[in-house]
Amino acid sequence: MAMNRETKRMLQRQGQVGEDGAPVAKRERRAPTQTRPEQREQRTKPAEFLREVRSELRKVAWPTRDETINYSIIVFVALAVLMALIGVLDYFSGEFVLRLFNQ
Repeated sequence: MAMNRETKRMLQRQGQVGEDGAPVAKRERRAPTQTRPEQREQRTKPAEFLREVRSELRKVAWPTRDETINYSIIVFVALAVLMALIGVLDYFSGEFVLRLFNQ
């Protein structure tokens, strides 16, 4: 079977082929003789959850007021430019279609 190096290495990591690229015989898995008791996840209490959220929010690097204003202006300018572009394209495509069918 022809395969490139990347595929061969991936299959070797998965244990499907040997060093020479030949398929490895599959080993049968035996069922475990003793089953482990399922551990149930402990639920987080609401108060603990809120404490964790608050501690994570303290780690956030919040933008300053000036940064927020600058970013908002950039977004509004980009929005206005895109609206104008779409409006112009809509107008000219509409005119083109009308002239195409009204010949």
